[in-house]
Amino acid sequence: MARNVVATTQPLAAQAGLRMLLKGGNAIDAAIAAAAALTIVEPCSNGLGSDNFAIVWDGQQLHGMNGSGAAPAGWSKAYFEQKHNGQIPLRGFDAVTVPGAVAGWAALSERFGALPFADLLEPAIELAERGYAVTPVIAHKWDLAMPLLHDKPGFAPAFLPRGRAPMPGERVTFADAARGLRRIAETRGEDFYRGEIAAAIDAYAREHGAQLRASDLAAHRVEWVQPINVAFAGHRVHELPPNGQGIAALMALGMLEQLDIGRFGPDSIEGQHLQIEAMKIAFADTYRWVADERFMTEVRASDLLDPGYLRERAKLIDLKRAIDPGPGKPPSGGTVYLTTADAQGRMVSLIQSNYLGFGSGVVVPGWGVSLHNRGHGFTLKDGHPNQVAPGKRPFHTIIPGFLTRDGQPVMGFGVMGANMQPQGHVQTLVRMLVHGQQPQAACDAPRWKWGQGLDVDFEPTMAPALRDGLKALGHRFEPTADTYLDFGSGQFIARLSEDLEDGYVAASDSRRDGQAVGY
Repeated sequence: MARNVVATTQPLAAQAGLRMLLKGGNAIDAAIAAAAALTIVEPCSNGLGSDNFAIVWDGQQLHGMNGSGAAPAGWSKAYFEQKHNGQIPLRGFDAVTVPGAVAGWAALSERFGALPFADLLEPAIELAERGYAVTPVIAHKWDLAMPLLHDKPGFAPAFLPRGRAPMPGERVTFADAARGLRRIAETRGEDFYRGEIAAAIDAYAREHGAQLRASDLAAHRVEWVQPINVAFAGHRVHELPPNGQGIAALMALGMLEQLDIGRFGPDSIEGQHLQIEAMKIAFADTYRWVADERFMTEVRASDLLDPGYLRERAKLIDLKRAIDPGPGKPPSGGTVYLTTADAQGRMVSLIQSNYLGFGSGVVVPGWGVSLHNRGHGFTLKDGHPNQVAPGKRPFHTIIPGFLTRDGQPVMGFGVMGANMQPQGHVQTLVRMLVHGQQPQAACDAPRWKWGQGLDVDFEPTMAPALRDGLKALGHRFEPTADTYLDFGSGQFIARLSEDLEDGYVAASDSRRDGQAVGY
């Protein structure tokens, strides 16, 4: 319990956020400092070339920030058909959309911050220059990426200076990233989009035959949005509107609210079955209809969250067998996560990602800008709202969450890990809100992850009787040994009283190297 708290996936990043709070900064300052530090200490999951999203409680109301970037002006379906045989690459420069994380930091600082922007990047710069000891899970993920990315532009000089991935406990430094961070600090991020860093990104893209241009970077703008929500277990669960998949968690919770899931125990066969089925139906709709919201013209987010529609979708769930649902048609109408809170009641839920481990694998030399591969989230399918187009944001997997009750803040939360994110939101919230589990207990409990059709992975710690009972209902299960990579990582900060006299309680997932710190 503490009155000022930071929880994230790497202890040095959590300490960076805490430094800002001790310096007189607020929860927003702490979140930016932690996010910047994470680009250095957890480079397998995010970098200076990431995207980010945030939900902020400013002491009075919620604000949503969409920091994701758009496709370059030179992208089209024809471009990928001609150059990549009708595929959007998973790695390399032609998977890179405009990175939005740096602009997201600057926008959060300008609107809500208390400390000078340059102060917030000091811990990250120190870590990049002086070095740090690589933690065990991050070393494991780094090693997995080496054979996949060693030949990508700029990757080996940046991340394999010894010709291999670092060992756990080995010290690493990032001089180029320190230089990039200093320029970002000096210009409040402007240089990344309209200065020397932007020019370097443009030149490197041209050198490698890609379409990303300085003009694409200059056109980038952070978007402030209104979070969307559903009622669940006496609370309101808030996610950001599309282009992200947070709506999948809201749809699943909306269906579970209709199904009275509280009649079943937290680890009962029936309770877990209902959650899996609701999640499958929510994903079927999400993958069919969700995209950059400006292009969701046939089916809107409000249509997918309509209580009547969710009631009808919930009727598909059979308590006695698993189903393989298709998308409905409503009536028209490898990521890092952190959460912070301060003694004045401000709270931040922020997520930042390069998408797959180390993103595109491309690192811009001289500046340490490791670029994401979010462009792979587009489709080339005609008529799909997520079809690639210039200036369009791709479908995103990263989703910060927030919880309120009677209009007051309760918890900032998130569970990172590709399509595990909405599934993690659902599983942990059911445990906390329906069954009264504390955040750390809910965070540490065994998880499942739906993949496709009737296939569901489960952690080895799941009770055998539960596993066997779900198999009997038709779920196809295979145990997954690598828990650290497959079942996400959660961070939670919950407010203990409205007057803040009791402060906050925090949880950090044991599946990562993370830490919750406070005072």
